[in-house]
Amino acid sequence: MKRRSPLFFIFLTIFIDLLGIGIVLPLLPEYAKIVERSSWPWLADNRALIVGALTASYALMQFLFAPILGALGDRFGRRPVLLFSLFGAGLSYLVFALAENLTFLGVETVVGILFLARIAAGITGASISTAQAYIADVTPPNERARGLGMIGAAFGLGFMLGPAIGGLLSNVSLQTPALFAAALSFANFAFGFFRLPESLPPEKRAQTVSRSLNPVSRLTAVAGDARVQPFLLGSVLLNLAFAGLQSNFAVYSDVRFGFGPQQNALVFAFIGLIAVIVQGFLIRKLVPRFGEARLALAGLTLMTIGFVATGLVTAAWMLFPAVGLVALGSGMVTPSLTSLVSQSVLATEQGTTLGGVQAFTSLTMVVGPLLAGTLFDLIGPSAPYLIGAGLLASALAVLFGTLRNRMLTLPQPVTTNATAEVGVHAD
Repeated sequence: MKRRSPLFFIFLTIFIDLLGIGIVLPLLPEYAKIVERSSWPWLADNRALIVGALTASYALMQFLFAPILGALGDRFGRRPVLLFSLFGAGLSYLVFALAENLTFLGVETVVGILFLARIAAGITGASISTAQAYIADVTPPNERARGLGMIGAAFGLGFMLGPAIGGLLSNVSLQTPALFAAALSFANFAFGFFRLPESLPPEKRAQTVSRSLNPVSRLTAVAGDARVQPFLLGSVLLNLAFAGLQSNFAVYSDVRFGFGPQQNALVFAFIGLIAVIVQGFLIRKLVPRFGEARLALAGLTLMTIGFVATGLVTAAWMLFPAVGLVALGSGMVTPSLTSLVSQSVLATEQGTTLGGVQAFTSLTMVVGPLLAGTLFDLIGPSAPYLIGAGLLASALAVLFGTLRNRMLTLPQPVTTNATAEVGVHAD
């Protein structure tokens, strides 16, 4: 039990982080309706942009603070960083839940408090690199891929259950889901405080905090590598579109079909369920049979069709098959692209290269929601999805030009390293 409880704690930490994101996501439009009561015309007329900015602020803080928390873990140990993150996350959800009750301070003040809560959640949610390092500390090399795979499982499970729980608890009150997320964070903090041992002994710790904490350095290194540039461009275009849908969908469904938190929770849970099924089970059977190249192109095609359908549907029930195509395509293309990148570089370069690609993905989670919100407010509700389809079609064209020769041959068996990467990153 002593051996397993640290990994169980890490699983819970990542799961609660993603559960909290999923719980809050379908509620953001309800909170953002507060801005419509603002005396500032710009604020009152840009609800979709505010929702996008709330999502982007979380992602931006994760991007900026992931290397900082990782370096602090190397210097002072993993345990204090993980416990700080959990306690901070609990406080951020508590503040988010109570913000609506502070309207007597003024709408603009409440909006500021919401942003502070999401910024704090993004900073504390940047501990993913520390959680990965903890697993690497306590698992032997031959079991490390399985241990890191727990993080992928926690991601998928948290995102699938979070919206469902958020929608269910919103029947009690709008504050209840965020209070529930805060309670989970505090409970896991207490569990870790009493049960989590330190994984990095003092003699193995860095003597100083690394000064190379500039997140831009991770971008420039991978962007200049010609071997991965087509895959990187395809990944950026793909994630720009998907991040926009993820942040904007609850506003879109509210405006078009009157969806509330409960209905949006069902849609997000449906997306999460498909992602878990495809990335957790089907992808391992599809890759050896069809190869990553065909799966990546097929996935982008399905996503493009799904985005167009989402923007043009005329009845609420049509949203489910439309976003189902998006989720199915995303589940096929995301792990396939990761594997293609890993196969394009040497084994000794995979960690650095994949880390750089992930840094670009984090940036798309900042830009995508802002872009979708701006398009929604300036052009119309369908604009983020139709323009998103254009981004996906562009990614499809880029990757087709790169992969067409590879598709003329039979798919090769996946190498050990590539298989490990798919298992770790697919979820």
